[in-house]
Amino acid sequence: MRGVAPLTPDVAVIVVNFNTGEETIGCIASALVDLGAVPSEVLVVDNASSDGSARLLGSDSTIALIANDTNRGFGAAINQATKLARAPLFWILNPDCRVLPGAYGALLNTLERHSDCAIAAPQLLNGDGSVQASARGEPDAWTGLFGRHGLLTKFFPTSGAARRNLPASDLVASGVESAEVPWVMGAAMLVRREAFERIGRFDERYFLYWEDADLCRRLRLAGWTIRYVPGARVEHPGGASANTSSRLAIRAFHESAYRYYATHVVRSPGNPLRLFAKAALGLRARWRMRHAKN
Repeated sequence: MRGVAPLTPDVAVIVVNFNTGEETIGCIASALVDLGAVPSEVLVVDNASSDGSARLLGSDSTIALIANDTNRGFGAAINQATKLARAPLFWILNPDCRVLPGAYGALLNTLERHSDCAIAAPQLLNGDGSVQASARGEPDAWTGLFGRHGLLTKFFPTSGAARRNLPASDLVASGVESAEVPWVMGAAMLVRREAFERIGRFDERYFLYWEDADLCRRLRLAGWTIRYVPGARVEHPGGASANTSSRLAIRAFHESAYRYYATHVVRSPGNPLRLFAKAALGLRARWRMRHAKN
């Protein structure tokens, strides 16, 4: 690990890098411009990139680089960084995020106004500027059909089930300053260290995907809240790291989806719904991997 940081940072900018060196640098630059004079530290965990990312990032003296010998996954990498960070707040960002002016201030204001809020998450924008479905409803048996990539969501995007699962657009349109939601995507979120550590950080059994839903659920069970802040805006085209190994991403998504379902939704191993979910997710994963590019 190497890098230079203020003695008493207010916030730690944390990014996990996997073959996305240039994007990671752009992400960090946008975050630091938005932070301005706010004392901060920057930690990047490189998950055994093969494209020279570690050398590129290691040459920047403002970055504290943690170079892993193997790809440990998203949650485990974030946990590594948070154990080394000194700040009371973690500004977790995906490498393909670009922070727009005023985002950090709006998120910080939400945390300060709501002492029970563990995570304040910004409005994420797709590549075309549209609202990304980054605020989510409580995952249940219907999420696979009415989730962000659900089959029925494509055909019935304005249905009640789809809007309950994906409330971001409605919340943005309402003009609300912030709103309590069940969970938010981990692509961009400002996290209160106290809450994060109290519930045991990310569950490292989730290699990629669904670790954010699990984290938010455990925080809520511990009495904390999760808030979506439309006034904080971050561009997030999506999938930068996943695109470098799509079969790995597909397998990880479906394995993590089942883990979440078995842990939080249907906890009995012998429940027919759990057995059906495992079979359905397995078939869907195999079908998608067969059509993957790599």
